[in-house]
Amino acid sequence: MESAAQKITILHTNDIHSHFEMMSPIAAEMAKLKTAAGEGPVLLMDIGDHMDRAAVETEGTMGQANIDMINLTGYDAVTIGNNEGLTFPHEILSALYSGIQCPVVCCNILESSTGEPPGWMKRHAILDRDGIRIGVTGATAAFTAFYALLGWETLDPEAALREQCELLAPQVDLLIVLSHLGLPADQQLAERLEGVHAILGGHTHHMLETPQMINGTAVCGAGKFGRYVGVLRFERAGAGEAFRLAQGECLAVDPGLSEHVIAPAAALHLVHGREVLQETVAMTGRELALDTAGESPFGNLLAQAVRRFTGTRLSLVNSGQLLGPLPEGNITSGMLHALCPSPVNACILNLRGKDIRTALAQSLTEEFYDKAIFGYGFRGKVLGSLAVDGLKILYDPRVMPYDNGIAVFADGEPLDDNAIYQVGTLDMFTFRAGYESIANGSEAVFLLPNFLRDLLRMELQRPGSLDECRVARWESRVT
Repeated sequence: MESAAQKITILHTNDIHSHFEMMSPIAAEMAKLKTAAGEGPVLLMDIGDHMDRAAVETEGTMGQANIDMINLTGYDAVTIGNNEGLTFPHEILSALYSGIQCPVVCCNILESSTGEPPGWMKRHAILDRDGIRIGVTGATAAFTAFYALLGWETLDPEAALREQCELLAPQVDLLIVLSHLGLPADQQLAERLEGVHAILGGHTHHMLETPQMINGTAVCGAGKFGRYVGVLRFERAGAGEAFRLAQGECLAVDPGLSEHVIAPAAALHLVHGREVLQETVAMTGRELALDTAGESPFGNLLAQAVRRFTGTRLSLVNSGQLLGPLPEGNITSGMLHALCPSPVNACILNLRGKDIRTALAQSLTEEFYDKAIFGYGFRGKVLGSLAVDGLKILYDPRVMPYDNGIAVFADGEPLDDNAIYQVGTLDMFTFRAGYESIANGSEAVFLLPNFLRDLLRMELQRPGSLDECRVARWESRVT
């Protein structure tokens, strides 16, 4: 007697980045798809960066709101992205994921102290649904230097995945990789790994309307922010036969959809998050204006904060990290979060004077201060001008861009183009984002886990800081 044909559907999301307004629509869409799938099991997987501390719900609950959303939606397996791995301390992650109701699979992150995955993470999982064995492994982008500072050891993703796939392939009917590595890496993995039915991707926010078939592997990606759900339908003639991809697509999620469980839960987390962020951190007697196209007190305050925190001779930060002026009066942690939401950290670089001068000259041009920046942890809108501390810059506003022979002074002495200066700046610049000459610095020291809003909080509490930030660093000289 021949065994009956079998079907299985895999649904996947990635890079939701705490867009809570889309989580109820996603759950409603999932319910529709499960009903439409008919026969055969339906599994739901997320490929990381579900969390983003730019959201009040995530910041106020330190990620618990996201775990609740994952549990209530009914995910069957997830992996982590850099927004989970790099923006939460060890102990917070351990507490968060101890309550998750599905496997967290990632094979290239280990605890430095033990050389093993943390207790809440598995190198792989084997899920049994209606007698079909689904092997799931995952990997996340290996930001080695950053992870090391947080007590993690990263492994080469391809080598780690190959080991897990070779282990899983003989044991399972369907082999799925959850890859928070980006599309180029996924395409390479599909060429080099054997026996993988699908690579569900994230990190680069790619949306593939239909899977790319490479070496028999379906390479997939469902965009960002919960706007799409990926759907894969596999079939086989009977037990013991090989599964083949029958259909693959990305479906747009209607933001008007809703259901009765997740929507009220998300609303409660928003209320709770706002309550937590009502803590007063400072009182100010005057507003600090912000100008992302030039110098302003709030930008200077951020530069002061970074210089103080890094203990360096001078600092360079982009004013676009700030989303508005700092008002007069009661300043809460929620206000600092709203005004400086990026999970960006300070760092120390040894930077040649010539590279400092190049970045400062670029900062005077609209091409740079009005440039839109995406990724690298940046949650602002435009790059913004450079705010500095420890420097004095004389410039002529009437000259053409790049013709400006600016005069730069560090501690009252002319900046030496050939000298090396220790500079407090931002980790995103080391990825050549924005003011690229800053990435020419050497001997980078990354200062995790404090974000810029934490540094602003410290600086606001320092006596005299509000007076200092009103002292001009950039001086217009008409010659």
